[in-house]
Amino acid sequence: MMGPDPTDGGDGATTEAALREEVEALRDRVETLETENGEPKKLTIIATQGTFDMAYPPLILASTAAAFGWDTVVFHTFWGLDILHEERSRELKLSAVGNPNMPMPNALAVLPGMDRLTTRMMEKRIADNGTATVEELIELSLDSGVDLQACGMTADLMGYEADDFYDGVTLDVGAATALQHMAESDVQLLV
Repeated sequence: MMGPDPTDGGDGATTEAALREEVEALRDRVETLETENGEPKKLTIIATQGTFDMAYPPLILASTAAAFGWDTVVFHTFWGLDILHEERSRELKLSAVGNPNMPMPNALAVLPGMDRLTTRMMEKRIADNGTATVEELIELSLDSGVDLQACGMTADLMGYEADDFYDGVTLDVGAATALQHMAESDVQLLV
């Protein structure tokens, strides 16, 4: 805490006003430093995989970028579209086959029911840890201003209807729109 300002007449009002101005100036400077040319940074993520474990990276990165004020788009295509499908997103599975970090040999991973077992193990770990669910991350992303986009061609290919998706998802987005946002983005990721 600073001592009294001898120029404020003893009431502290001038010092408080000066501190408010300094804090506001610092906030403005931080905001300027966090943006480039006065515009927020842009992030485009292409989500192509629809397994339980691959739903997390694009949603966590997108919601975090949005929290920093970035203009964020996640374009979901092919199996990644299942993340935005309300019914299918609740049934995403974690594949045990070919995952060297699974706590089991691949020979066991190919047995029937192992994907469901590994998915349940991960769901329990997520619940025990207090980690957000896929559904909660989708809601957080949408509430944070993330543009979750569904590839129109893939939706047609898979036979998905508009009402199959979470409310707030941008539907019928084409590759040209995704490419345009990628071209304007500071960061592009393929997940």
